[in-house]
Amino acid sequence: MKRSGEYMTRWRTPSLLVIAAFLMLVGCAHRPINPPITHFDPNYGYRALTRPQFSPGKEGVAILAFSGGGTRAAAFSYGVLEFLRDTEIVGPKGDKARLLDFVGVITGVSGGSFTALAYGLYGDKLFDDYEKRFLKRDVQGEITSRTINPANWPSLWSSGWGRSEMAADLYDEILFNGATFGDLDRGKGPMIIPAATDITTGARLPFTQAAFDALCSDLSAVRLSRAAAASSAVPVVLSPITLNNYGGTCGYAPPAWIKPFIDAVEPPRPAARVTRHVKEEAEFADGVNRPYIHLVDGGVSDNLGMRSVLDTLEIMEALHLIGQPTPLDHVRRVVVFVVNSMSSPKMGWDKSESPPGTLEILLKAAGVPIDRYSYETTELLRDKQARWQSMRRVRESPAFAANKDAEVTTALRTPDVTIYTIDVSFAALKDKAEIDYLNELPTSFYLPDEAVDRLRAAAGKIIMESPDFQRLMKDVGVRIVAAPPRSGAATAVPSAK
Repeated sequence: MKRSGEYMTRWRTPSLLVIAAFLMLVGCAHRPINPPITHFDPNYGYRALTRPQFSPGKEGVAILAFSGGGTRAAAFSYGVLEFLRDTEIVGPKGDKARLLDFVGVITGVSGGSFTALAYGLYGDKLFDDYEKRFLKRDVQGEITSRTINPANWPSLWSSGWGRSEMAADLYDEILFNGATFGDLDRGKGPMIIPAATDITTGARLPFTQAAFDALCSDLSAVRLSRAAAASSAVPVVLSPITLNNYGGTCGYAPPAWIKPFIDAVEPPRPAARVTRHVKEEAEFADGVNRPYIHLVDGGVSDNLGMRSVLDTLEIMEALHLIGQPTPLDHVRRVVVFVVNSMSSPKMGWDKSESPPGTLEILLKAAGVPIDRYSYETTELLRDKQARWQSMRRVRESPAFAANKDAEVTTALRTPDVTIYTIDVSFAALKDKAEIDYLNELPTSFYLPDEAVDRLRAAAGKIIMESPDFQRLMKDVGVRIVAAPPRSGAATAVPSAK
């Protein structure tokens, strides 16, 4: 027996060592490293102002802002793309075009970032198989399955690789096929701006080269799947996505035009958000004290994807104020589709004397401020729309033409651009039963096929029935000659004469 015991001990020892060594090797999973840039070049890389949609001759640009909300948001956003693809208009001169062809920018957070990035990558080919590859797939179940698979545990336990990196690999396999922002930059599609949140400061980090300049990092090598994973990394449920920060090593400096606003004791109001944005970038540029940036769900800082839109308009207005050329010098119309898939499920808490549980309160407490802020960002855009319109009317008045006061002239200097805000949200539906159904859909990465189809159909219906959309068509002087079947019969909007 003693010899037998000695034999077993000798067998177990090396076997355990082999197993331990194997687990260590498997567990040495490392996250992808975003590469540095050695020299800051303001004309290099994936940035909005170098895209063809902003070239001279383009009098109008449409911007799509896709909100967060898991598959609910991805499907609702996809329905908007389908509607714009299937809606054909004819202008006063008889020229035809799809509404989708006017889209120049798509922003996205969380679930909305998947649809935005996938369309930016594939263009019209997205409509061939996006439902099968993502929308009507149990993505959440696949993430869970990989999480509970013992083969993945060593990697998940390692400090350099977490659940979001695992999710990013899955997104790569089923949707993005290894594509990077360099692939988007080489394409001719709209500018795609997914965003995540810096968990340390709460600042929004958009995935554009302009933002990565502060990190002295090359966005072109970053996989789209990691951007989607960062944008949808719900705190606690999923781990942050970590970026290397090389800030301070490439000679990056804020644009020269911002200096007068930063140096001013009290910068003019249109530049207030711009200066704050530049200061946030400066915090990212501190690579010595912040060598790593940890990113979580973009909805934490901006659940509508509207901050990128507002910041861009603020920058354009600030440049216009100091007489600098901007893309808005030749653009006459900016149309923003605010695609908001926020749901409001009935809680029933107020029917019971017993208060809700701790977990329920935590989830609600995290969501309520985000929902409230989402409403405010839309109203900020409408306020800018009204202010620019008012300033234009004043400038066109006889009293302004007779006024030579330089200070008054500067105060009234806003871009000669009309902003149209198209609200695409569940509350805009006229069918109360359908609103109730959509509001009960959970925020997850799995929905029944029926829910996906109803979300897609609802998006087109909301746009077609939108008074703001109808006003846009009339103001531009076009007629809709073809529309998606689910939106009802094609509606001819009289041209403005």
